[in-house]
Amino acid sequence: MIWGKTSRGLFSTPARAYSWDMAGKTRTSRKKTKKKQPTRPFRWLARWTLRGLIVAWGLSMVWIAAYAFVDPPVTIYMKQEENRLGGIKRQWVDLDDIAPVMARSVVAAEDANFCNHWGFDMSAIRAAIEDGANRGASTISQQVVKNTFLWHGRSWPRKALETLMTPMVELVWTKRRIVEVYLNVAEFDEGVFGVDAAARHYFGVSAAKLSPVQAARLAAILPSPKARSASKPAEFVRRRAAVIMDGAETIRRDGRAACFED
Repeated sequence: MIWGKTSRGLFSTPARAYSWDMAGKTRTSRKKTKKKQPTRPFRWLARWTLRGLIVAWGLSMVWIAAYAFVDPPVTIYMKQEENRLGGIKRQWVDLDDIAPVMARSVVAAEDANFCNHWGFDMSAIRAAIEDGANRGASTISQQVVKNTFLWHGRSWPRKALETLMTPMVELVWTKRRIVEVYLNVAEFDEGVFGVDAAARHYFGVSAAKLSPVQAARLAAILPSPKARSASKPAEFVRRRAAVIMDGAETIRRDGRAACFED
């Protein structure tokens, strides 16, 4: 019992009530001084990064789907070369207007298993690893992605995007469309893009009039067209063209050209 004095006399306050009041004040005080939970910037960053990746993926799919029907107007590399040279030679032609032997020649030269893979030739990749990566293993599908959507040059970001986009192209485009775009965006000489411009540049004929020898020589200068000539071939190009001619006939006979031919 706690005693006190007022003008009227003595009064008493139960100790238990006093203790409860102090406890209540203490609890109230603790509630008022409760600290806020700290923000988590990494969670916020991760959330917005994920959203950004989803948006980028969606836009890429729209872009890729559009080019399944719409002919690519120009590529990043073409624009760079046009600015550097002051102009380029290029004329889009449908695959129906290209000599069939030309399509078979580039497939035989660059990607003989083109009809049998989904964008990556795993056997070629394993062979490249065993050779110490001294040989290329890029498929025509990968080259189409690089030439059509990305930039040239060796870098991990470009290679990563190429790896992500190649299966998307294989999913949306037909094999015939992939070959058609490849033949129209590939560089065959400095400032010369597409097989029709190359045929006229080297041989004075349209892409539809290419002979097996001419088609093999055009395929033989890839992927180093600035260092090789199809109309004045060095011994290496001649030998490579002969091998490509045999390869083009082989894939025609064994059915490995069926996926892009009518």
